[in-house]
Amino acid sequence: MLVVSVSVPFLSNSALAQERSFGTWRNPSGSVHVRAVPCERNLCGVVVWASEKAKADARRGGTQQLVGFELFRDFVPDGTGRWRGRIFVPDIGKTFSGTITLIDDDNVRASGCLIGRIGCRSQVWTRLEQ
Repeated sequence: MLVVSVSVPFLSNSALAQERSFGTWRNPSGSVHVRAVPCERNLCGVVVWASEKAKADARRGGTQQLVGFELFRDFVPDGTGRWRGRIFVPDIGKTFSGTITLIDDDNVRASGCLIGRIGCRSQVWTRLEQ
């Protein structure tokens, strides 16, 4: 199982943290832009733009339409400065548990590991200007 962590701004007041977490975020390679949006009482992330390569990679993984797809699902604050939820990885067609944790107002860190902390990976996502 892959566990993914994504860092986003988190404040002590969960309502304010959720509001500040909304916005559009770019992955490190600039190939995917995800808009953080409310989904019921949770935080979700929907792809609003993707490069042609990212779209092709997603199709190979079984996701025919990447733009409009919900990659981050049901994230809730866990009280430790993180959000916990599920992350869909379109190029392999799998969903994993994940977390979102604050770096600063404009940067987030995404990390993931297989079971037992094997094969860990990390990414810093950047907020796009509105």
